Formats: sequence, structure tokens, C-alpha cells
Amino acid sequence: MQRISPTASYRELHETFRWDVPARFNFGADVIDKWAQDPERTALIWANDRGEERRLTFRDVSELSNRLANHLRSRGVAKGDRVVVMLPRIPEWQVALIGCLKIGAVPIPCVTMLTRKDLEYRIGHSGAVAVITTSDNVAKFPDGPDEGPGVRLAVGGGGEGWDDFERALLAQDDRFEAVEVDADDPAIMFYTSGSTGMPKGVCHAARALYAWRFSARYWLSLAEDDVMWCTADTGWSKAGTSILFGPWSCGTTVFFYDGPFDPEKRLELLARHGVTVYCAAATEIRQILRLKPSRTKLEALRLTVSAGETVNPDIVNAWMAEVGSLLLDGYGQTETLMTVLNYPFMKVKPGSMGRPLMGIEAAVLREDGTVASADENGRLAIRAPNPQLMLGYWNDPDRTRNNYVVYDGVTWFLTGDMASMDEDGYFYFRGRDDDIISSAGYRIGPTEVENALCEHPDVAECAAVASPDPERGEVVKAFIVLKEGVEGDDALASEIQELTKRLTAPYKYPRKIEFVASLPKTPTGKIQRHLLKDREFAGKKT
Repeated sequence: MQRISPTASYRELHETFRWDVPARFNFGADVIDKWAQDPERTALIWANDRGEERRLTFRDVSELSNRLANHLRSRGVAKGDRVVVMLPRIPEWQVALIGCLKIGAVPIPCVTMLTRKDLEYRIGHSGAVAVITTSDNVAKFPDGPDEGPGVRLAVGGGGEGWDDFERALLAQDDRFEAVEVDADDPAIMFYTSGSTGMPKGVCHAARALYAWRFSARYWLSLAEDDVMWCTADTGWSKAGTSILFGPWSCGTTVFFYDGPFDPEKRLELLARHGVTVYCAAATEIRQILRLKPSRTKLEALRLTVSAGETVNPDIVNAWMAEVGSLLLDGYGQTETLMTVLNYPFMKVKPGSMGRPLMGIEAAVLREDGTVASADENGRLAIRAPNPQLMLGYWNDPDRTRNNYVVYDGVTWFLTGDMASMDEDGYFYFRGRDDDIISSAGYRIGPTEVENALCEHPDVAECAAVASPDPERGEVVKAFIVLKEGVEGDDALASEIQELTKRLTAPYKYPRKIEFVASLPKTPTGKIQRHLLKDREFAGKKT
């Protein structure tokens, strides 16, 4: 697959793009086994914090996944069965997912931080018949003879009732004929938390695994000569976009690192392994910038991308100035994959999510379903049908239907996020639906406020939420973590407020400011605004 020309026209590419999804698609056979025909093509470079390294070719991955497919089939796992895969950043993760796909089973990638209660819910809700994990995590799974999945594999061995992963594979043939999978057959499932209730099982079809190649092609601009490193956790759908399905569809070599986050180590690994495309969360990029990475030789690095949380404009500009490579923000969801993105061949507007991916039609809708005007906040929607959209929430048809609306004969998938679009067609994230602050009739997106707050030199991190107000209903309150050595006082709060008034519309400035030592975050590093908002409203009388 050739890289998109840096002089390509976004408008022309978007207007001429046509989906050509095959009627049947098995990623294991149609991608991995095809690349495996070249026995020398490197698929994976793996390293850990103990200095160990492994290199696998596509031929290696093909044969190992064949062995796993044979083992799972011998243990009764069949097409359509769900398999919980809870593995850290080790090569067995890729082998496990591809082995499942080859038999038509539906893998459920999970982060290793899950508790026993988390796993019991996912197993019970999905009806999983098998689990693949490590010896360190077997104790988290139900252990009774009639509890949980009947097929259990553990990397490193798991004791009684568990198949040793390595031994199981060695006992099997390295040849396997992958099953036929229709484009609309269930292929993979991710659990994602919502604003209420238990996590939702987002089920994607085989067509989505095929569609993942297009964000890799246009956003990541990957080709066969690239080395891609994405630091996403193995339980995130982002890992599919930038670790497995996207890069390997392009024949790209993937670098995979198992170790704690250390900004110095990140820089060393980027340089040593000649990483050309780097994908990391904005929080990670901010910490690396503090090290002044220009002193490190990153000559191979031509592109950095980020998704999952908005990258503030100052970070985009600082990264490009310091490192010399583009930093492209992108937007996607577990339910939709990557949908609104920036591209190497398109002018970047720092702070913007970008423009819709080829094959995606996005819009900002008002509450009445009409399309919003330029720069007007509204609900971000994706036109349906589209191969990137989920099949639905597992065993929850009502919740699935609630995500779709029909206006003037057009079906839209509502993302649950607020956005605006400028006159040039660039989208801007304005916060979750339930994060929007309604003050004296104005709807204020927290990200707009936070971007302005981050411009102050003393602000390290911040979160803007609604706070009750007797006159305006709600006002903006900012929770601010100051940089080390800075003391917060009334004078500094006033200074920050005045700066915010200058950088954004005056009605958006935070009328309340509280300096805090830290902000509540999810295990993946996302700020939990709803906890701060809940605290603000806890004492309000109804």
C-alpha cells in the first residue's frame, strides 16, 4: 500500500472515495496470512523494561495464531463464541486476537487492571466460553468447576484447570484453514463505560476490522516501510486502530513495549527503534515535552498522532517546534472507530479535531435535527449506515436504537459528544453532552474554557465544569492544578480569569476557580469531569 502524497487534495479524496467492503472478510486469513507469504517481512518488534526483546515476522504470527486456532477448536470453541482476552503488551496478545478471528470467535480485549468483579460482569454479560490471560491474573477469574468459561489459557501457566499457553500451542499444527466470516458477522467486542450504569459491550462486525485500514492509510499515512508505536492499552479500541488492525493491514512493522511510562525511556526507544509514526495520549505528550525532546535524535520520526482527549493548541505548536514532526489530533469512539481526523496532507488548525475520514459524513445537529450553522455548538453525528459503525450494544437493542435518529429521511448516529464546525469544514470538540454547561441561556463547552486556561504559564492541568448559581442556573467553575512551586491565591485566580476573557468569549470565563493538588482521572488518564460536577451539585437543594 503506497503512502498518500503530501500534496493530495482532501476535498478530492473525500469526494471520490467509495467503500468497497468485501462480502466476506477474515482478518487472520485475508491480512496476516497474505503478508506471511513473504517469510522475511517483520510484523512485530517487542521489548520490555527488563531489556528483553523479540522480533516476529508475519510468518511467525500466522503460524502461532494457526496453532492457537487449532487448540481453541479442539477445546470446542466455535464461530460466534466470545473469548475474554486479558493480556498485557506482549506478543501473545496479537496471537490471541488473531487466533480467535481465524475460527470466527469474538475476542473481548480487556485491560489487565480489571478486578474480579469487573471480569465476572463481562463474562456473565457476554456469555464468554473461553479466557486467555497471564499466570499473574488467573486468580481474578471465577475458579469453581461450574463458574465462568470452561476453556482457560494462561501465558506462563495457571495451575489446575488452566491450559498452559505455550505448551498448548506447541502441541498443535501450524497450519489452519480460517473459517469464512461474512462482513456483518460479529468479529470483536470492547467494553466501554457510559455516564450511567454498567459498562456497555460494543460489538463490531468483520467489516469494521476491514475499515480500520483507512484511518491507518489517511490519518497515520502508513506504508510498508514504517515502524509504528502506539502506547494505547491492549483493552482499548485504539489498540486496534494503531497497534493491530490498522498497521498490519498496511504491512507496517509495529513496535510494542511492555513497561511503565517513563518519558526519558520513551525518547530512548523512539530513537533506538527508528519509530516513524508515534501515537500517544495528550497527557503523555505533555510530559515528554517537559524534557525538551529536541535534544534527542528523532530523525526517523515523521508523524505523531493523539486521540482520546483533546490536544490543546499550545501542545500541538510546542511539539512541532520542539520535535520537528507533525502532531495530528484525531477523534473517534469505541462505537464508531476513528472518524474525524487531521491528515499530513491537509492544513492543520491547532485545537481542531480535523475533518471527516474518507467514507464518513459527519454533521453538527441542533436539537430539532437541523444542521447547525458555522461555529454553532450542537450534537456531533455520523451518517448511517457506515461500515465503521458498531453492530450495536451487546444484548441491549433499546440502548442501540437510542443512538440513532432520523431527520428528513436521513439516519444519523449520535455520538453523545458536542462539537462545532467552522466555515472550512473543520470540527471542534466541545465536550460530552452531559459536560455541557448551560449558563444564562448560553451553552458552553468545557474544552473551550480549558484550552484558554492552559494558555496561562502557571497552569499545569485543569478541568471546567458546571457549578450551580442562583441567578444564572449554572456558571463555569475551573479546577486548576498549578505547576510545581506556584502558590494559588486570589490574585492569581483573577489573573487567570482575565486571561480567559481575552482568549475566548467573555461569558465563558470561569466565575469560580479552585486550586487543587490533582484531578480525578480514569485508569487511562482521562479527567473525570463528572465527579467534579457531582461534587459541585451535591449540596444543591432540589
